[in-house]
Amino acid sequence: MTQHLIILPVVLPLVAGIVLLYRRLGRLSQTKRLISVVTTVLLLPISAALVMQASSGDVTYYALGSWQPPFGIVLVLDRLSALMLLVTAILAVGSVVYACGGDDEKGSNFHGLFQWQLMGLNGAFLTGDLFNLFVFFEVLLLASYALLLHGGGKAKIQASVHYVVLNIAGSSLFLIAAGVLYGATGTLNMADMAERIAQLPAEREGLVTAGALLLLVVFGLKAAMLPLYFWLPRTYGYAPAPVAALFAIMTKVGIYAILRVYMLMFSDHAGALAALEQPWVWWLALATLVMASMGVLAARDLRLLVAYLILVSVGTLLAGIGMRSPEAVSALLYYLIHTTLVTGGLFLLAAMIGTQRGKAGTRLAKGRPMAEGGGLALLFFIGAIAVAGLPPLSGALGKALLLNAAEGSQRLWLWPLLLLSGLAALVALSRAGSTMFWASHRGTPGGDPLPRPQWVGVIWLVAAAPILLMLFAGPVSDYTHATAEQLANPEALIETLLPATGDAP
Repeated sequence: MTQHLIILPVVLPLVAGIVLLYRRLGRLSQTKRLISVVTTVLLLPISAALVMQASSGDVTYYALGSWQPPFGIVLVLDRLSALMLLVTAILAVGSVVYACGGDDEKGSNFHGLFQWQLMGLNGAFLTGDLFNLFVFFEVLLLASYALLLHGGGKAKIQASVHYVVLNIAGSSLFLIAAGVLYGATGTLNMADMAERIAQLPAEREGLVTAGALLLLVVFGLKAAMLPLYFWLPRTYGYAPAPVAALFAIMTKVGIYAILRVYMLMFSDHAGALAALEQPWVWWLALATLVMASMGVLAARDLRLLVAYLILVSVGTLLAGIGMRSPEAVSALLYYLIHTTLVTGGLFLLAAMIGTQRGKAGTRLAKGRPMAEGGGLALLFFIGAIAVAGLPPLSGALGKALLLNAAEGSQRLWLWPLLLLSGLAALVALSRAGSTMFWASHRGTPGGDPLPRPQWVGVIWLVAAAPILLMLFAGPVSDYTHATAEQLANPEALIETLLPATGDAP
């Protein structure tokens, strides 16, 4: 069973999705909820076991159909892929539990599509093949197209049209880039491609550079990097709450892809092509940070505010990639865990607040007092401290690690911009909190009691995650540091996957 553990994060949600879309289960909402929640919760121990397996430093792979690399399709497990699987599982548990409070009944086939999106996410984190990275991108995108429309509504349809069109364009560019790189190197296995790029003839360097920069455009679109982020605020702002929460990991797929592809294929051994993405990512990250901070201050709706906070985190993470040192990568991985879980939870919390406020919804305007305002205010306070990066929660440590990783002239740019972005978040969240909980004190408290599953989902992500991440900061940062070292030295992965240079398991 142990050797098949790697494939379970893909197969389990695939099978669950097929079962959940079976017609005869159409009216059995409780059965669907049970299958979906059990499947998602099972991903937690599986992902934790894979993290324990990867923590030894060994790279393992699963050859589908027993076709060995570089010719066959492989799923590769290292520290980075295991970490991303675990973060996805934690986020998914909070989202699906919240959805069982009633949001899953606002449209059809929510749970089946939710599982298939998990399959696409997990497959993207595990694949060792560039073309299959494209395939899993398409799987998660197709599921996300349908999930965006869950519950219907004009605003959702308008936001989804922009999202679909841009991602179709991105998919087309991905295919072109993969074709260019395959034509120049003769392989699609990323480890094999890294070996061939290191020995690339000078006349093919231009072609590989063009393909690599095309991929950067695609991954930048997925990560919502400036100038390719304008689709995100409306899309995330109008998505159903559990869908928007799960979408918090979607931008991290782009971050992951940049880390995986460029630190493996364009490492220090790539000669003239080494770190070709670094200047582009660094300056666009800083620009993303500036523009996202302005969006945070300008937002007049709580859901849009959280969407712009995701863009702030994207700029922060990309700045870590732009610094390209093991210390910076370690810091960004710690911050990635924190920001993914907290922003996902804030989308859920925003929906609960909007439900309690009635007609005022999530608009940052005075409304009626909330019947359960005390608990919501406490969770909002914890979430605001965490996402703004204030002590004593994990956001402060993540930002401190990133600031400490900056060297030389990098400090002149990153320190003021990162600190000012935190100030912008603090100002915007303080304004939002005072408007919704303090200024809205007149009238009779309203709002129906919120379902217990919604409270569980929000507490899981907004309160428990940043507190536990801070309490276990030592072992978590040790793991992220070891992950960064493994990424900076990809020889072990290459030797494991290529039989000519190492022993295949």
